[in-house]
Amino acid sequence: MFNAILVEQDGDQSHATLTQLDETSLPEGDVQVRVEWSTLNYKDALAITGKGAVVRHFPMVPGIDLAGVVERSEHPGWAAGDKVLLNGWGIGESHWGGLAQQARVNGDWLTRMPQTLDSRQAMAIGTAGYTAMLSLLALERHGLTPDHGDVLVTGANGGVGSFAIALLAKRGYCVVAATGRPQEAAFLERLGAAEIIDRQSLSEPGKPLAKARWAAAIDSVGSHTLANVCAQTQPDGLVAACGLAQGMDFPASVAPFILRGVSLLGINSVTRPREERDRAWARLAQDIDATVLDEISRDIGLSETLDAADRLLAGNIRGRVVVDVNR
Repeated sequence: MFNAILVEQDGDQSHATLTQLDETSLPEGDVQVRVEWSTLNYKDALAITGKGAVVRHFPMVPGIDLAGVVERSEHPGWAAGDKVLLNGWGIGESHWGGLAQQARVNGDWLTRMPQTLDSRQAMAIGTAGYTAMLSLLALERHGLTPDHGDVLVTGANGGVGSFAIALLAKRGYCVVAATGRPQEAAFLERLGAAEIIDRQSLSEPGKPLAKARWAAAIDSVGSHTLANVCAQTQPDGLVAACGLAQGMDFPASVAPFILRGVSLLGINSVTRPREERDRAWARLAQDIDATVLDEISRDIGLSETLDAADRLLAGNIRGRVVVDVNR
């Protein structure tokens, strides 16, 4: 038996409980992992509270991240004792995820733990840090360097935004952080933000083309914010779009793209090939230090996730929530 958060459907509603499950209830997969740490992300909070159509079928164990040790493997790439992590591939949505003490998954989805990280550190980074790194790598792949100018980060107090600030600052970029919580300015400055702006200036409908302000941006918000970010990007600038906290819509015009040559780069963090995942995690292990992880993340036990989900959706939690599944 093992402990897990289980989301079940009751008519048109769903509800989540902390319960005990038998290993025979685990879904199909060729690798079984003893989970040590997981995370609580925005998607997980939606799944737990039932406030978003995240879960594809029921019952479901949420948790889009996990890290732990292989217990049994029928996959040629993995053996008992291997330290692994997993993010993406639909876990916590269409396949049981990491908010449990055991997981059975497709071995092709797993990533080998970098030698310089432990399970807790990997989950403090998690999908948020991994997505931020994919965004930075995409910007750099398209030629961005620190001497091009300021880089905007939206959703700055969220998980992706926090890591984006720290990763950009580590590489010498001048970071502008957009946030709706000005009281957190000192936190963002400690991460490396050089300037703080009010997200309100970006979140309302704006002009098709506005004054050019930044050389590049990492946007985890979407909707009007992404449209305004593009409209205020410098000629030949780059915008990495990796989230939809404000919405899935994109109420923009083609003006930034055909008049300034702005490039919009889509970031898919869910189904990346192994080589790209390994490259991102290697850079994360190199660029993120323990001080930054402690600044960005906080630990809770598995039993605390139900209450924390409500607080996360209410915007009352900053940074990363790391879950000790054995507590």
